[in-house]
Amino acid sequence: MDTVMRYTKPISDFVQQRLPAFSLQGVLRTLGMPIIGIAVFLMLWQLASQNVDTAVGSLPGPAQVWQQSGNLWADYQEEQQRARDFIAMQEARNAQLLERNPEAETRIRPYSGQPTFFHQIGTSLMTVMSGFLLASLVAIPLGILVGLNRHLYAAINPLIQVFKPVSPLAWLPIVTLVVSATYVSDDPMFSRSFVTSVITVSLCSLWPTLINTMMGVNSVSQDLRNVSQVLRLPFLTHVRRVVLPSAIPMIFTGMRLSLGIAWMVLIAAEMLAQNPGLGKFIWDEFQNGSSSSLSRIMVAVIAIGVIGLLLDRTMLMLQRALSWDKSASTQ
Repeated sequence: MDTVMRYTKPISDFVQQRLPAFSLQGVLRTLGMPIIGIAVFLMLWQLASQNVDTAVGSLPGPAQVWQQSGNLWADYQEEQQRARDFIAMQEARNAQLLERNPEAETRIRPYSGQPTFFHQIGTSLMTVMSGFLLASLVAIPLGILVGLNRHLYAAINPLIQVFKPVSPLAWLPIVTLVVSATYVSDDPMFSRSFVTSVITVSLCSLWPTLINTMMGVNSVSQDLRNVSQVLRLPFLTHVRRVVLPSAIPMIFTGMRLSLGIAWMVLIAAEMLAQNPGLGKFIWDEFQNGSSSSLSRIMVAVIAIGVIGLLLDRTMLMLQRALSWDKSASTQ
């Protein structure tokens, strides 16, 4: 035993000195408390589900929601198999046509089945990223211009304070009417419901990025501004060399906030605009009112939370990779 301890002690010392995160205390602090919190939440959820009755049955517990998530995955796999069978059938028919007539014109029609839960997740992600990118393309340049000009700031700031708290439920009817009147095409690239959802998300999510960009520009050191004036840097060079490097941590903070707001706004926008995403999935299940509807809605709620967390962490990693400020908080 002494021999074993003599040879293993250097390894143990190395692990404790070089890899302190792997100590038992570190593991418990990193994983133990979150696991305890999740376990307590699941217990309280289970207790509540046994004592809450709704119009469509009792509140589903964790086990029922987990089972329903498996059913949704099975539905997705079945729909994918139907799509593959549909394409294979057309390919076989086209092969027969070409065998009889090599010059025959053939085509493959896309599968037009009902979107499943996982297809709607993809639609929601595409919608929220489109709205977020549109908001960023408007908010960042405008924030830089407003931050560099105090007269423009005095003119724009009241409008920001007025429109910033407006709910997406208030914007949506206006956006719907405007899109219906202006987005007219016999063969549109995007559906009207998609365009309506994207614009609504952009209108509600651009404000944090705009405000933080303005604050970041205003916080640029006066010494740096003086150096830029002495060197007589052109406006674009001044923005690229002086303003952006100093303001980028604040810009990313605003973008993180905007992305979180965009994801929250999206669900309400999809419900009312009937854009085929998670919001529409929840609304359809609510209208369906079957015994499994509540469990499916709970699956969607958890999926929305998990995806929101992943989006936030993705933006945080991007911020740490591109910004000089490596101390961005995960909170």
